[in-house]
Amino acid sequence: MTYSIVARDPETGDLGVAVQSKFLAVGNVVPWARAGVGAIATQAFANVEYGPRGLELLAEGNAADEALRKLVAADDGREHRQAGVVDAQGRSATYTGRECFAWAGGRTGPNFAAQGNILADAPVVDGIVDTFLAGGRPFPELLVACLAVAESAGGDRRGSESASLLIVRDHSGFGGGNDRWIDLRVDQHDDPVPELARILTFQRLYYDRPDPTDLMPLDEAKAGEVRSLLTALGGGPGGRFGTVYRRMSGEPAEDDDPHPAVGEPRPFPSNWDDDWQRALTEWMDVANLEARLAAPGWVDPRVVDILRSAQGDG
Repeated sequence: MTYSIVARDPETGDLGVAVQSKFLAVGNVVPWARAGVGAIATQAFANVEYGPRGLELLAEGNAADEALRKLVAADDGREHRQAGVVDAQGRSATYTGRECFAWAGGRTGPNFAAQGNILADAPVVDGIVDTFLAGGRPFPELLVACLAVAESAGGDRRGSESASLLIVRDHSGFGGGNDRWIDLRVDQHDDPVPELARILTFQRLYYDRPDPTDLMPLDEAKAGEVRSLLTALGGGPGGRFGTVYRRMSGEPAEDDDPHPAVGEPRPFPSNWDDDWQRALTEWMDVANLEARLAAPGWVDPRVVDILRSAQGDG
């Protein structure tokens, strides 16, 4: 019912699973991963114990093939299972039980395991592998591209319903409190893989911090444009965005933003001051753009683009 790729980024060590299925909320069943340990996909007549137990085996020092062999050996329903495993060293393994529905099978290589069942044919898995090996994209986008190629090769013979992307990295979850760098799910959709790709662009927008070299200086012309755009939204100094976040205590908010600004401050132009800087920050907070806050005197070009596009929403 499913095709997936379990993979490791050889450059960063990130581990991930991308999966699509004619099944509701596949992300709740198939993908499992732990930073520095490994990643697992459990599918067909999925045994979800393969996820946590498999990660335990990998954490104990078992290689991918050893962990998968132990999982399968302990499972009375093994002939109905399919699974893929990649460990933190990039070793990989895949398994397809004899009772899985055709076409079913998988391929492995350094840093990846690709597998699927109830597929149009073997080229579905071949497309996943060829796309992964060709690279040329950042790791998250590459895994989604693998799904897109699989779908174009026929995908699941029953059609599509859900898709998921899980990528782990140490201390990369929200606020650094866990390892879930990317955990996106399209639980029910007529065309879930393109929808997953679309949602990934918002993950990048809202969670990625800008590179300091990409920031634009907030010179007089740019400051004038930003002032005009904020004013049109009612977001100038003392405007409507500053009243959104009010403390329950009634005390005024202090400058304790958990998203520190990117870059080093530079002098303001003559038409910009601390009040306008605060107004811009207040709008960014409401627009979920806190991670893209630039040091005073700078602005992220993507923030300006979003501010321009927001004019029709004012």
